[in-house]
Amino acid sequence: MKKSLFALAALTLVASYAQADEGMWMPQQLPQVAKQLKAAGLKLDPNSLTKLTEFPMGAIVSLGGCSASFVSTQGLVATNHHCVYDSVARNSTPQKNLLADGFLAKTLAEELPAGPGSRIFVTTEVTNVSDKIIDSNAAKLTGKARVDAIEKNQKTMIAACEKEVGYRCNVASYYGGLEFYLIKQMEIKDVRLVHAPAEGVGKFGGDTDNWMWPRHTGDYGFYRAYVSKDGKPAEYSKDNVPYTPKHVLKLAKDGLKEGDFVMVLGYPGRTNRHRLPSEIAYTFDFEYPNFVKNSAETLAIIANETKDNKDANLKYAGMVANINNYYKNRQGMLDSYAGSDILERKSKEHADLKAWVNSNPKTKAEYAADIEKIEAIYAKRDATAKKESFLASSSPRFLGTARTLYRLAHEKAKPDAERRAGFQNRDLPRFKASVDGVERSYDEKVDKALVLNSLVKYAAAPAAERNANFDNAMGIKDGMSKDQLKALLDQMYAGSQFGDKAFRASWLDKSVDDFKASNDSFIKAAVAMFDEGMKREVADLESAGDMQKAYASYMKAKIAYMKSKGQAVYPDANSTLRVTFGKVASRPFGADGTTWTAFTTVKGVAAKATGTGEFNAPANQLAAIKAKDFGKYVDPVLKTVPVNYLATLDITGGNSGSAALNAKGEFIGLAFDGTLDSIIADWDYNKASSRSIQVDLRYMLWQMKHVDKAENLLKEMGAE
Repeated sequence: MKKSLFALAALTLVASYAQADEGMWMPQQLPQVAKQLKAAGLKLDPNSLTKLTEFPMGAIVSLGGCSASFVSTQGLVATNHHCVYDSVARNSTPQKNLLADGFLAKTLAEELPAGPGSRIFVTTEVTNVSDKIIDSNAAKLTGKARVDAIEKNQKTMIAACEKEVGYRCNVASYYGGLEFYLIKQMEIKDVRLVHAPAEGVGKFGGDTDNWMWPRHTGDYGFYRAYVSKDGKPAEYSKDNVPYTPKHVLKLAKDGLKEGDFVMVLGYPGRTNRHRLPSEIAYTFDFEYPNFVKNSAETLAIIANETKDNKDANLKYAGMVANINNYYKNRQGMLDSYAGSDILERKSKEHADLKAWVNSNPKTKAEYAADIEKIEAIYAKRDATAKKESFLASSSPRFLGTARTLYRLAHEKAKPDAERRAGFQNRDLPRFKASVDGVERSYDEKVDKALVLNSLVKYAAAPAAERNANFDNAMGIKDGMSKDQLKALLDQMYAGSQFGDKAFRASWLDKSVDDFKASNDSFIKAAVAMFDEGMKREVADLESAGDMQKAYASYMKAKIAYMKSKGQAVYPDANSTLRVTFGKVASRPFGADGTTWTAFTTVKGVAAKATGTGEFNAPANQLAAIKAKDFGKYVDPVLKTVPVNYLATLDITGGNSGSAALNAKGEFIGLAFDGTLDSIIADWDYNKASSRSIQVDLRYMLWQMKHVDKAENLLKEMGAE
């Protein structure tokens, strides 16, 4: 690992103040909390966890939205059932419903391609490049010029990094744009579905039990990484071979018990613990309530439109699962926020910070103006977002596709280095996967119903509060009735061939002139909206440049202020590799007023099973439970097989599928959820109530051996 991996400018400022009660730690930070790790029970050298190409970090991977880990030398990857769910759904048909029945490949030849665009990312290098991204030139700029300078530096750095074929590089921002790290990852492009238990195991309890405890969900599944015969990442081919990772996780032989050390290694998505009070107020007063209301309507529409169409139902299964997950998450956050003093405390903390800044001429000169500026920028942004809350969801899916492809045509006319980030040659496979992947996730009838529901609300607003560019392209006028809006949509959908896969794919290579000459209704609308859309983008970039400068200054002030109080400031989660540690722990004051035990068992599966709906446990599983066919997976204290367990781990979305390891770094299960009243920790961490939920390795192995008969995988993982 390069020496620069350990160059942690802002982190070094607070190293001596780090506490381990909370935090999603960057691997580089772990030596700073070595004493806490050892005191908690870790038997490994904390310094070894900083080495991303060695054990155990070398076995941890990202799926680009979920976390995962290598568990065999043949590239077998363990993750959550809900992380492979979309791949299972896309490979399902009404005649062969793999979602309901589960899937097991007994041989390599039986493994199925995962969803289009599926990737496995293996992090190999992380380098602090803050002074190269905000160089002497960018530091002097503001507005769009600042964004352009930063982006140019990022693209130059990424292009140099990606000269090594088979790697994907990106520059991640930390502390609100105060620091930047170059992250290099091997990009494995041939990903195949290996095993997923029946939905009655992998999603047992469904949305009723989601975010709840006690939990009895077998949330696990397996992919396999494939590469070319020379060991290089390659697109899907029957000639590809399983990838051989340098490191794999060893399965724990000893089961967990309450009080045991546990750590989770993965890629948490986003936390918001450094947000301003105004951001908190906007989120909980408008954004989340609006999301919850719209999600409920979306779910009802999809259910109604697919109730008599099994194929459409399968197409939207992944979307429904995702919406349901966030729907309950956001409502849980709103419930926790409603009776809390979060905004009051955050407002006081912010006021104290500003008082500290203004108490010293030096800090006032350095930070005060930027703090005031960021507050003004957010006020303007939030006002616009409220006004346009129905705009995005009022656009047909294929109109969005056409707009993106038209933008791509414009960008492809430029030299690659001059294109806007996201539209370079390195991004073309993502566009192709997106266009190809629509086939098994789209139904015109459903899409039209969803758009109409939103469009009616959007069109009801006064013209001054609508987007004139969108109105002109769609033909929307004041006072239009629902029937008139439906007629507009019917005409637009009927006038497009985007539902045809070959037609859709052909526009990946079309020129700007080709788009302008097209009579396809979605393409015509995309062309009509382009110029105004680009003007809007320029204005947004002006704001973004000022925001980046002001927010970085705000975070720099916060780090200095907290350091003066002897407190650490760890960065919010940003989908990069993190480590969190704690212990297996019950909770004496559960959200329902009862004591929560640390473990659930298969007894609870049998007790909850109804034979239908969300609690439809497979008959062969229930038979094995009734017969007490548990083999070697019985817990000596519980006297049966454990299913899930609670731990005091600081996780969030993106941690799904993260490997849970014991004190020796052995695999002991997978993180997959949190409890409903503790998910507010994304904004405001509560040490007493925060609990993560993991599926126990013993349950995974028992289900695979005694129910699904996955002996081939058990042998491969060394479980036999």
